[in-house]
Amino acid sequence: MSTTYIAVTVLAAAMVGFSALSIFIRAEWVVGPLAEYGIPASWWPWLGAAKAAGAAGLLVGLAVPVIGVLAGAALVLYFTGAVITVLRARSYAHVPFPLLYMAPVVGSLVVGAIG
Repeated sequence: MSTTYIAVTVLAAAMVGFSALSIFIRAEWVVGPLAEYGIPASWWPWLGAAKAAGAAGLLVGLAVPVIGVLAGAALVLYFTGAVITVLRARSYAHVPFPLLYMAPVVGSLVVGAIG
């Protein structure tokens, strides 16, 4: 396991964990757009839990690689769904945000596959 893989994975887990926390504390800059996209408030805790589980899975994956790969793949699917949701809401200026959180997850998967 390379230092690069560990660093990218920890960064990805930290970013996704921060994103989950932002939903849990209902940060206006996160939940405001969710409401605009038509995401019911009853879904928000589940979305936060999915991100938190993914972040934890990435960290567990440092010891049990298959868990990290599954968590990374699930997070890529999650953020792909987020991009689709933003596009369907025609909020094109917000598209970079889910991509920003997806990028280190993809990086972790790629570096893990190479190393």
